[in-house]
Amino acid sequence: MMRGIRHNFRSASAISFVVLILFTLYHTGEGKVYEKCTLARTLDRQKISSRTLISNWVCLVMAESGADTSKVTKLPNDSANYGIFQINSKTWCREGRKGGHCDKKCEDFLNDDLTDDIECAKQIYNDSGFAAWKGWVNRCKQKTLPDLSSCWN
Repeated sequence: MMRGIRHNFRSASAISFVVLILFTLYHTGEGKVYEKCTLARTLDRQKISSRTLISNWVCLVMAESGADTSKVTKLPNDSANYGIFQINSKTWCREGRKGGHCDKKCEDFLNDDLTDDIECAKQIYNDSGFAAWKGWVNRCKQKTLPDLSSCWN
């Protein structure tokens, strides 16, 4: 009887350990919601553009995704916008595989590593400017951009 209890306890401990490992691995690549200054410094550090345009990028990200890297917006045309820059699956990336003008897998835009997101956002900007994003046009183009002066201290 005691032997069976010990065996069950070891099995339960092993299962708990595996669940803990899987939980940890799952959360390491998870999305993130950025604060304004952290986002500005990250975009600057990853050289998205000159510092003079960083407030445009921050405004765009806030307008498009609320600075949430895990955001997916399904659209009526059977496409979706992915990640912090809300990059579209019909034009710029492909769902489930690499593709589109950025040659990226859309799901890769849903984690807290902004490297590939920024690479694609720069390509979109180079092709069409900030006007490629409706959120920027509606909320940032003619309105006050965020004051980032306190972010550089």
